[in-house]
Amino acid sequence: MSVSFHINNHSVEIGSSSFLHAFFSTISFHLEQSNKPANSWGSKYPELMNELYQGKLSASKATKVLNDVFEIRKKLKKYPPKDIIWDIKDLKKHPPWGNNISAHIKDLSNYFVTSDGKDLFEVLIDCLNRLKKSNSDLIIE
Repeated sequence: MSVSFHINNHSVEIGSSSFLHAFFSTISFHLEQSNKPANSWGSKYPELMNELYQGKLSASKATKVLNDVFEIRKKLKKYPPKDIIWDIKDLKKHPPWGNNISAHIKDLSNYFVTSDGKDLFEVLIDCLNRLKKSNSDLIIE
């Protein structure tokens, strides 16, 4: 089943729910666990990891999350594609495509590509910029 980001009448398809979960799992595993041991989901990026991941982010938090997203993307440049975390609750799980990825993917900052070929970070940044200008919520459905 495919999930999308929605703001008012703007929608962007992301891909499967497992793909989006991998995005958040990768962030939590590599960038949050240094703060706390296991179960650290949302310890460093609570608005992104708890609120948006649970399905809704308010416009009042868009600027904070946008800054977090830029930081996350920069930090994920340090990790090669083999460091993908498909499911933080089951580290034995791997992407359905295995290691068969595009040659242009050099690190985890550009690993996540939506079902229609867009960089997930760029999609999220665009949605957060739209959210800042709205009086609405960013919804995942």
